[in-house]
Amino acid sequence: MIEARHLRVLRAVAATGSFSAAGRELGCTQPAVSQQMKALESSVGTPLLIRTGREMRLTQAGEALVRHAAGIIAGLTAAEEEVAAIAGLRAGRVRLVSFPSGSSALVPTALAALRAAHPGTRVSLEEAEPPRSVEMLREGDCDVALAFRYEGAAGAEEWDDLVVRPLLTDRLVGLVPEGHRLARTESVAIADLAADPWIAGCPRCRGQLVEVCESAGFTPRIDFATDDYPAVVGLVSAGLGVAVLPQLAIESVRPRGARTVAVEPPVRREIVALTLPDLAQVPAVAATLDQLAAAATR
Repeated sequence: MIEARHLRVLRAVAATGSFSAAGRELGCTQPAVSQQMKALESSVGTPLLIRTGREMRLTQAGEALVRHAAGIIAGLTAAEEEVAAIAGLRAGRVRLVSFPSGSSALVPTALAALRAAHPGTRVSLEEAEPPRSVEMLREGDCDVALAFRYEGAAGAEEWDDLVVRPLLTDRLVGLVPEGHRLARTESVAIADLAADPWIAGCPRCRGQLVEVCESAGFTPRIDFATDDYPAVVGLVSAGLGVAVLPQLAIESVRPRGARTVAVEPPVRREIVALTLPDLAQVPAVAATLDQLAAAATR
């Protein structure tokens, strides 16, 4: 196998005409140059240099290798510089996938801080709900996935192969029309909303809603379902039903014509940032995780 250090020595010998002069140029001894040349000739399986008096002359194979060495060494130097820039966060790319309320409440603050600290690091953002976002991470389509799971829900082991950075615990709150009979109460039992029509959210949230309601003794009548939180708020504000939304989603939408109420028993979801174990060692990915955690704290 040809090594870059051997090519650098060969170029120095070709330029200076001797082992001793090449050694002075490279800052090493003449025997060290001779040893590296023997190792290179052994690797390629043919002589590269011929001694003529006090000077060294390239063979045809040596000339060919020197001709290609410049490009090889230049490419390696460029690669080393690029890797050093990525390692030093002067460059790099992170592909982030997030669910909508995370995109609006956590991601902007985190990415603004990341850009201020490391302007050479670029982050792209795509939206997807779990479990699709987690699948994208495992399939190599993103580097960090912002995801959530409900407390007590089945499948807690689904992230066992991933690096999990806990960010915050998000409580679900009830959303009722301004004129609803329970709009002035601080908290309601979810069973008190059994007779109301419901507006449901994303598929995972919808499934959680049905489970919570059924555990309270009723099956919700879902009249509308949408992944768009402002649409949920609009439908509730228009008096078309009630909803249960994550607090994180409410913070990113200003409900007009609707009121929030605490729901009992409390329903919580864990918000996390996920990545693969190998990716967690990449400086730009690690910095992104740190800034997401800081944004969640703020």
